[in-house]
Amino acid sequence: MADLKNGCPADGGFKEAVCIDAGRVYDSCCDRDCLEDLRCFFLPETQELVESAMSAKLRGAEVLNVSIDVEPVNFNKGFYACDLTFFFSVDLDLYTSPHSCPASVSGITSYSKRVILYGSDGNVKVFSSQSGGSCDENAANSVKASNSPKCVVQAVDPVPLSARIGEVHDCYESIRRVPKNVCDCIGGNVVTDIRNGSPAVFVTLGLFTIVQLVRNVQMLIPVYDFCLPEKTCSDVIEGPCDAFKKIKFPTDDFFPPRPCDINNSGCGCCCETEENN
Repeated sequence: MADLKNGCPADGGFKEAVCIDAGRVYDSCCDRDCLEDLRCFFLPETQELVESAMSAKLRGAEVLNVSIDVEPVNFNKGFYACDLTFFFSVDLDLYTSPHSCPASVSGITSYSKRVILYGSDGNVKVFSSQSGGSCDENAANSVKASNSPKCVVQAVDPVPLSARIGEVHDCYESIRRVPKNVCDCIGGNVVTDIRNGSPAVFVTLGLFTIVQLVRNVQMLIPVYDFCLPEKTCSDVIEGPCDAFKKIKFPTDDFFPPRPCDINNSGCGCCCETEENN
């Protein structure tokens, strides 16, 4: 194995150039969405609690799934419309009276958006061999793959901002088909057929996302050497105290940082204020 320094050969050169097939990001975007008044859907027994609740408090939210549909934009060659539907689970406290203990419940809500990104053109048909199959098969198996770009969505769990009890003004306005695997996360099918004027829970979430259009291409890259693991396999499990000794001492918990330390803006506002005092 070549002598490596910081992951590269010591002489700074590479051994050979190889062609690889890998996903290249042709276009991407990041977004910060404030999702206001998303209607929540609940199990039948939970919906009964909602109808008798006076107020609601949002405790947390989680991204359960994202439905992705990619279609080419007809009037703009090389661009694709990515239709995204996010499904969230929300944890709430429902209050039936001002001084009563809250009932902790879970529900589902969703949000849809469209993103236009550049994914380039690819008109070839891609076929690849498929391993497996019965032993008596004479013909080679092959799989046809689409050459359209792949949409990749990255999202962190949303920031829970607020929740309120309101009335349904249009019973068809917020109804969307909720996939079974999403409903299973809270234990069954949710109630969607609610009459106008019925109580409902509306939540506001803050969502950060990154959307990418990725296409498989052949690229020529320099190769320095084969990647050989340097770590030895071990079956020894550390004890709790051994793991605890490796945790960095939480200095910030004992000595909270000042605003200028957190922002690290270099303006010296805090320091100048302290010196003047």
